[in-house]
This record gives sequence, structure tokens and C-alpha cells, in this order.
Amino acid sequence: MKKSTLVMAGLLVTFSWSASHAQKMNDVTTPLHLLQPDYPTPYGTPEVADIESTLTRVYDYLEATTPAALVDKDSGAEITDYSKVNENTIMKPGDFRLTSYEWGVTYAGMLLAAKETGDSKYADYVTTRLNFLAKALNAFKEFEKKGSDTKFQLYHTLHPHALDDCGAICAAMIKAAQAGVAEKQDEMIGTYMDYISNKEFRLEDGTLARNRPQPNSIWLDDLFMSVPALAQMGAYSGDNQYFDDAVKQVLQFGERMFNYDKGLFMHGWIQGMDEHPQFHWGRANGWAVMTMVELLEVLPEDYAGRAEVLDLLRKHIRGLANYQDGTGFWHQLLDRNDTYLETSATAIYAYSIARAINRGYVDAKVYGPMVCLAWNAVASKVNEKGEVEGTCVGTGMGFDPAFYYYRPVNVYAAHGYGPVLLAGAEMIELVKNSKTSVNDSSVQFYDK
Repeated sequence: MKKSTLVMAGLLVTFSWSASHAQKMNDVTTPLHLLQPDYPTPYGTPEVADIESTLTRVYDYLEATTPAALVDKDSGAEITDYSKVNENTIMKPGDFRLTSYEWGVTYAGMLLAAKETGDSKYADYVTTRLNFLAKALNAFKEFEKKGSDTKFQLYHTLHPHALDDCGAICAAMIKAAQAGVAEKQDEMIGTYMDYISNKEFRLEDGTLARNRPQPNSIWLDDLFMSVPALAQMGAYSGDNQYFDDAVKQVLQFGERMFNYDKGLFMHGWIQGMDEHPQFHWGRANGWAVMTMVELLEVLPEDYAGRAEVLDLLRKHIRGLANYQDGTGFWHQLLDRNDTYLETSATAIYAYSIARAINRGYVDAKVYGPMVCLAWNAVASKVNEKGEVEGTCVGTGMGFDPAFYYYRPVNVYAAHGYGPVLLAGAEMIELVKNSKTSVNDSSVQFYDK
């Protein structure tokens, strides 16, 4: 045996002797319950300052990348004289569209962030862009009167042809008008509400529907593309017909699409199908739970159907809680944990459940710890630039698992930004108004 081998053997003998005589780490010699878990997501109640820091990063990114200006599409020159708007006029390119339903959610998130942080920059973001849109749309309307039949960039904003064109942005416009941060919104609000109430396709019982991908299709997404606007309009106008329609939509969607055993909604329902494929897509369930908290926020306490909406909300929140991943996220398909963890749905759940706690709809002791974990997970996906990572791109309705399993994720999927702002803002209220501590290593909420 070579000398080096002998030396190594001696070291091994020495090590073995030392290890055998070292104190064993067991429950007698060591307080094992004090060992720190290797959490993949930060664990504990978030600090308000940390939440505000996350919101500021998102704000800074969006402020820098969503200009409010018109330009000539050929030269790129900015148009300041709006009487010169024509078919070559486009919105100045940015990372996101200021008129999309996703940006309706973002405006709502900015308004709530302004309220909860006290920082006017968030409201200013909404003021600048909605006032710009009102001016730009009026300019395009005047151009249209000149008789040109050329479709311009904002044509579907002026003339909506789907709920996606009007519902979320309309709800945000009403919120902004009520908050006094936007001007001249009433004409577009009226256009959008006319479309939702009178022009969108409906089934015979009045349930909002589409004719894609199959005739007479109900999309869970359409709850959010309609009901928050109806609810806000009910409060804004004082006309109960909007409340009636909003309640009807929630309950009739729920009757067809809510799985009471799982506490989850299916993504799509097709009239004429004997069986309905149950794919419990994360973000669509997010639109549903957010719709219910948005409706309950403005629906009078004694209104017909309110108790049924609240009961459905509680059942849905319980169902969602049952499927939260240990990381704090939820999966792309909620009941299939081999699908990827998705950010936008997690952010929507964080907002909606935190608001349900803040409004007394559900028990903070039960749901407070899980919503803290959800926010901590979401915050981990806001990178240093303020981009939101891990968000599924826009998604239609599918009837096979591969369709959902392999949808791409992208930082430019606009669906992530509004929910992050809403979630962070609502978490600030929850943290400020809750008594929490870590007791026996776990987050606990207590009565004040």
C-alpha cells in the first residue's frame, strides 16, 4: 500500500472515532422544534415597508414603459395637435396597451395602491392615462365624422365588439370618476355599459356568452369582463337594474360551472354538451373570486341575492385554500400539481382573500396565514426592474390538458401587473389592521 493510502486510511480511522464519540443530535440533546425550515418562499407576516417597496418597483417600471401619447406610425413623430389625428395615428408604443382589459385591472390596482399607501403617484398614473384616452378617443371620433371608413387603432375602444373591450376598463373608469381623478369619462362609460347590457350575446336565460370556440359558450372569464362594471354602474347611477344583472350573472354562472365537491369553477361550459370537461384553470378562477368581492363591495347589505353570492364566495375561497401549494403559489390547473406555479392567479387570490378577510366575509385566523404566504410568493416574482415574472399569457378555452399545461409564461403578459398592485395594496390594509405573531414557529392571526 502506498504511503498516501496509509495516511488516508489513518485519517478515516480518526474521523470515524471522532464521529462516533461526538454528541448525537436528537430530541434529547437538541430542541429540534427550533431548527429553521428550508422554506422556498419567505415565511411570515410581510412588513408594510416591504410591500410598499414591491409596489414602487412595479409602478416605476410601468410609469417608464406605458407612455400616454399619440404618434404618426410612419415617422414616429408625436402628435400634439389632436385635430390632425388620422388613420396613421397610433398610440406611442410601450410595453403594454393602455386600453386593454388587463389595463383596466391595472388602473384599479393603482387607485387602490394610492388609497392604501397615501402616495398620490399611483392616482396620478391613472389620471394621466385616462384623461389622455378621453382626449384621444374624442379626436378619433371627430376624425371618423369626416367620413373615412378606414379602421384606426382605437376603433374597438370606441366601438366595442366583445366584453374584453369594455368591462374591466369601464369598471376602472367608474372608480376613477368616483375618486375624482379622471375627467370626461361618462360618454365612454355609457358606451361600454350599453354594450354589456344590450349588445353582448346571451343565452335565453340572459347569461352572458360567446359563440367561440363553440356555439353558446360560457367563459368563466366573462364574469369579470362584465359584473364589476355592472356593479360599479349600479352604485354610480343608482339604477338597480345593473345590480340585478350582476347578481343574476354570478348565480347563473355558478349554477352551471361551480364544482361543489372541489370548491372550484370549471373554465368553460358549452350549451348542448352532455358532459362538460372540467379544467379548473387558475386565472379564470381568479376572475371569478375577484368578481364576487368586487360585487359585494358595492351591493347593498339587504339586496336580493347578496346572501347567495356571499355563500358562493366562501365556498370558493375554501376550495382555493385546499389547493394552495406549499410555496404559496397556486398551479396553472388548480387540481393538477404537476402543472406549473402561476403568478397572476396567485396575486388575484391574495387580493381577493385579503379583501374578504378585511371585509369580515371570512375568518382571519383561518385564511390570514395562507394569504400572507401567497403575497410573499407573489412578491418573490417581482424582479428588480419591476417586471412580474411567471404569468401565463392570454388563454382561450380548451378541452384537453396539454392546452393548459404548456401555455407560455412571459413578463409581458399584462395580466400580472394589476393583480400584483391590488394584492399589495389590500395586504397593507390587512397587515395594518391585524394582530399577528409567530407562535410555535407558525404564523397566527389573533383577535385584537
